[in-house]
Amino acid sequence: MENQIFELQYAIDTFYFLICGALVMWMAAGFAMLEAGLVRAKNTTEILTKNVALFAIACTMYLVCGYEFMYGGGYFLSGIETTGGVDVAAALAASAENGFDGDSVYSGASDFFFQVVFVATCMSIVSGAVAERMKLWAFLAFAVVMTGVIYPLEGGWTWGGNSVFGMFELDYSDYAGSGIVHMAGAAAALAGVLVLGPRKGKFGPNGEVNAIPGANLPLATLGTFILWMGWFGFNGGSTLKLGGIEVANEVANVFMNTNAAAAGGLIAALLVARVLFGKADLTMSLNGALAGLVAITADPASPSALGATIVGAIGGTLVVFSILTLDKLKIDDPVGAISVHGVVGIFGVLAVCVTGGASVGGQLVGLLTIFVWVFVTSLIVWLALKAIMGIRVSEEEEYEGVDISECGMEAYPEFTNK
Repeated sequence: MENQIFELQYAIDTFYFLICGALVMWMAAGFAMLEAGLVRAKNTTEILTKNVALFAIACTMYLVCGYEFMYGGGYFLSGIETTGGVDVAAALAASAENGFDGDSVYSGASDFFFQVVFVATCMSIVSGAVAERMKLWAFLAFAVVMTGVIYPLEGGWTWGGNSVFGMFELDYSDYAGSGIVHMAGAAAALAGVLVLGPRKGKFGPNGEVNAIPGANLPLATLGTFILWMGWFGFNGGSTLKLGGIEVANEVANVFMNTNAAAAGGLIAALLVARVLFGKADLTMSLNGALAGLVAITADPASPSALGATIVGAIGGTLVVFSILTLDKLKIDDPVGAISVHGVVGIFGVLAVCVTGGASVGGQLVGLLTIFVWVFVTSLIVWLALKAIMGIRVSEEEEYEGVDISECGMEAYPEFTNK
C-alpha cells in the first residue's frame, strides 16, 4: 500500500511539474508577441527571430553546463536516475519499510525541464530592452553566456543553496524568482542598454522625449494575456509538488494571488496613467499587469487575496513612474522591461519582509549579490562583444529597419512602400 501511495505521488508531482513547465514555456510566446507588438513594423521579424533563437540557446546551454552550475546535476552525457534528489529504488524500499512521509518526489528530467524554461524567461527580458538597434548575432552570443554561466551561478547561490564563491550563504527568500529571474534579466538588460545607447530619434537635442509607438497593440495585448496565463505555471509550479491537502491548498492560493496581483497592477497603472496623461494608456496598463505579476512572484503563497492585490497595485504604480524616470535619464527601453522586471522585481523581493516575514538584511544582501554579479558580468560581456564584433547596427540599417539587414525579410511585406 505504501509503495502504491509513493508511486501515485511520484506520478502526480511529476505530471504537475511538467504541466507547469509547459505553461512557463508558453510565456516565450507571450514575450514574442508582446515585443513584436511594441516595436515598429520594420523590426518585427528580427525581434521574433531573437525570441525563438534565445529559447533554443537557453535550453541547450542549460543542458550542456547550466544545470550543473546551478544544482550539480548533469544531463548532457547521461540522464539522472533520481527523483527530487532521492534515488527511486531507495525511496521505494524506504516506503515499503517505514511508510512514505509525503516529501516531494518527481522525475529528475521534469525538474530539469521546469528549471530550463525559467532560464529562457530570464533571457527573454533582455530581448525587448535592446530591441530595434542591436545586432542579432551579438545578442545571441550574449545569450550563450547568460544562460550557460551568469544566470545558473546566481541561481545556484539562491535556489541551489550554494555559497557565494565559497564565502557566505545567502539568507534570501524568493518563492518563484522576482529577483533571481526577473531582476537578474533586467540587470543584464540595463548593462546592454547602457553600452548600446538609445534609438535614433528617441531623445531630442534639448532633452525632450519622443514617443516611438509600437506597430501592433493587438499583438502586445495578446502577449500580455499569454504571459498572464503562463505565470500560473511560473508561480504555481514553484511549490515543487502537488500531492497532499496542505500543498494543494497552497497551490490554489498561489494561483488566486497571482491572478489578483495582475489585476491590481493593471488597474493601478490604468488609474495612474489617467491622472498623469488624462488618457487611458494601453501600454502602461499592459505593463501594469506584468508589474503586478512580477511583484507577487517573490511570495505568492503567504498573502491574502486582498494583500496580493495591494502588492500588485503598488507594482503597477511603480512601473509607470519608473518608465517615465528612465526616459528622463535617457535610458531607452522600448518595451519597459527594465522597469517591469527590475524596479518592480526589487520591490517584490522587499515586500516579502511584510508578507512572508523575511529579514530585511537578508533580502537586501540577496538583491545586491544578484544585481552586482549579473550587471558587472553582463557589462563585461557586452563590452567584449562590442570590441570583437560590434553590437549595434549601422545608422542606415537602423533607419531602414533591422528586419532586412539582419534577417533578409519583412514581417509585413504587403504594407511596405516600394
